[in-house]
Amino acid sequence: MKTSGSKAVTGFSRSKWIKKLWIVPVVIVVVGLAVFAARWFLGSEAGQQFLDQYPGHGQPAEDTPSGFPWWLQWQHFFNFFLVVLIIRAGWMVRTQATPEAYWTRTVGPRSRQHPPVKMSLYLWLHYSLGSLWILNGLIFYVLLFSTGHWKRVVPTGWDVFPNAVSAGLQYLSLDWPMESAWANYNGLQLLTYFVTIFIAAPLAIITGLRMSSLWRAEWKINRFYPVTAARAIHLPVMFYFLVFVFFHVVLVFTTGMRRNLNYMFSSQSQDTVNWVGFWIFVGAVIVVVLGWIAARPLFMQSAAQLTGKVTKR
Repeated sequence: MKTSGSKAVTGFSRSKWIKKLWIVPVVIVVVGLAVFAARWFLGSEAGQQFLDQYPGHGQPAEDTPSGFPWWLQWQHFFNFFLVVLIIRAGWMVRTQATPEAYWTRTVGPRSRQHPPVKMSLYLWLHYSLGSLWILNGLIFYVLLFSTGHWKRVVPTGWDVFPNAVSAGLQYLSLDWPMESAWANYNGLQLLTYFVTIFIAAPLAIITGLRMSSLWRAEWKINRFYPVTAARAIHLPVMFYFLVFVFFHVVLVFTTGMRRNLNYMFSSQSQDTVNWVGFWIFVGAVIVVVLGWIAARPLFMQSAAQLTGKVTKR
């Protein structure tokens, strides 16, 4: 006789996640081989010559500003808060079979051509936070270019590519490149920030707008920009941001945690190493966690009713 416990074990063994566990040892072996190969190459004569020529970072222009101004620190926190909750809301929209509540609003004169806009409450949250993220991004672009800090995140020479390869090999070999983020990013950081700011973020906005229910089916641009193309791009962009945030946090904590967090949160100088930035970061994480908890229909309803009508399923 099978017990309830045996049924649970059988169900667990048939889970789709269990069937994919073979990926774990494969990943471990591949990463181990990659680390070994990187260490072998960098320890060879050719590898040392490559490091001498391309240490991982180039020289910034003479007028490139250094440090992290107060507005960049605020942007860093606000972007972190918004991106985490936008990804949460977007994933709920994608995986929730039956929404718990809906948001409805009539846009323009009500008619067959202009029916009321109706969406799940999580989709409303996704669009609302996305609108704040776009506004915050526009402010970021204005400040970035008006203060000259764009020079820190835009490659100005082709040597950024071999330097990025050099930095990547050093990370992979576990003998990580010299950290000098206060004055200059290494090639891999520079390319990653450039892609995030000037490619991934605009792609997220452009594809998100195309998928919006406010987009009209009769617009002629649909012929050249179908919604299927937007959907095919939007999800991979979300995964890109997840991977970026993960590795960004890992490197912040493993390349001088207190110094890096002071750069990013506490407005302190380059040589200051204390716990101020860390505790501000902890406070920021608590705010994000509270936002995560509040991103539920029970708490969202009051805010959503300010802009439309909320109905239960």
